[in-house]
Amino acid sequence: MGDLPAFTPVHLLTGFLGSGKTTLLRRLLADPALADTAVLINEFGEVGLDHHLVERIDDTMVLLQSGCVCCTVRGELAEALKDLYSKRDLGLVPPFSRVIIESTGLADPFPVLSTLKSDPVLRHHFHAGSVVTTVDAVNGLRQLNTYVESNRQVAIADRIVVTKTDLSATGTSALLSRVAELNPDASTHISGDEGPDADTLFSEDHRGAQLQSASGFYCDAPATLQTAEGVAHTTAISSFVITFQDPIDWTGFGVWLTMLLNCHGERVLRVKGILNLAGEERPVAVHGVQHLVHPPVHMEAWPSADRSSRLVFIVDGLDTNLLKRSFYAFALPGHAQGRLPPEAAVGAQNV
Repeated sequence: MGDLPAFTPVHLLTGFLGSGKTTLLRRLLADPALADTAVLINEFGEVGLDHHLVERIDDTMVLLQSGCVCCTVRGELAEALKDLYSKRDLGLVPPFSRVIIESTGLADPFPVLSTLKSDPVLRHHFHAGSVVTTVDAVNGLRQLNTYVESNRQVAIADRIVVTKTDLSATGTSALLSRVAELNPDASTHISGDEGPDADTLFSEDHRGAQLQSASGFYCDAPATLQTAEGVAHTTAISSFVITFQDPIDWTGFGVWLTMLLNCHGERVLRVKGILNLAGEERPVAVHGVQHLVHPPVHMEAWPSADRSSRLVFIVDGLDTNLLKRSFYAFALPGHAQGRLPPEAAVGAQNV
C-alpha cells in the first residue's frame, strides 16, 4: 500500500454510441500494464468479461486474471468510487494505482469529471487523469455533424483513438482533419490489434506539456469548422486562440482563470497553452478541462525562438470577445482597461 499514489488518477474512456469503447477496453484489460487498475463499467455483460472473471468479490465487483478489479456502476458514480476506495483501504480488494471509467455513449463527459472536484471526499483521494475518446471511422464524421455530445467528447480528449478504419470505405483523412480542427492539441491514434497500448493512453508522464503542432505550439490557427454541407454547425461550440507577446502576471492570470471556471466552467470545454510569465525564463504549460485545472508544468525550454504566449480555448456558447477582454484586463498589467494589444492574434469560429 505504501507504493500507491497519494491521489489516485481517474481516467475517462468515452466516445459516441458504437464507436468501439468496449472493444478497446476489452483488449486493454489483457495488458499487464493495467494489472493494478480498477475499472468502472455499466454492466459486466456489455464488456464480455466472462472468460476473464476468476473471482467474484461481491455483487458489483469481480477480480480478473490480469489483476484488474472491475466494478459495475449502480447509481451514483461518487458512491462507487468511495466504495472502491474503502475496500482498498480495508484490504478487501487488491491495491490499485489508477481507475478507468467507461462512460455511456450518449453521456456528456463533463459531469463525470466534475464529480471528482465537487465531492469533498473524492477530491482528497482522487484526481483527474487522461480523457481518452474513441471515434468511429465509419460514422464519426456524420456524428460530429449531428450530435453535440460527440463534439464535446472529442473536445475534452487528451488522446483520441480512431476505430474501425478497416471498415471505412472513404478512408480517414476527412475525419482526422475535422478532429484536429476541433481539438488541435490532442494526440490521435489509430486502433488496431497491437495498439495503442495502455501506457500510451493512460500514462501521466509530462501531462500538459506535450506540444503537437509543427511550430511547437498547441494550435497554429483557430478552427474553421463546418458541416458536410459547408454551412455553420448548429452547435455553439467554438475554438479560438489568443497569442500575445507581453509577459503575463501569474497572479492576475490565476485570479482570472479561477473566476472564469467558477462562473462558466461547464461551458469552458478546454483551455490549454504555453505562457511567458513575468520574471520566469522558462515557459509554463497550463491545461484545464471544465472546472478541473491540472497543475501547471514548468517546461525545460521554449520549443522555438518565439517567446509569445498562446492559449487555445474550446468553449460552448461563450462570448469570446468579452472573454478575451477580461483576460487582458487581469493578466497583462499594461492593458488594465481591457484594451486588446495590437500584436494579439485572435480568432474564433463556430463548430
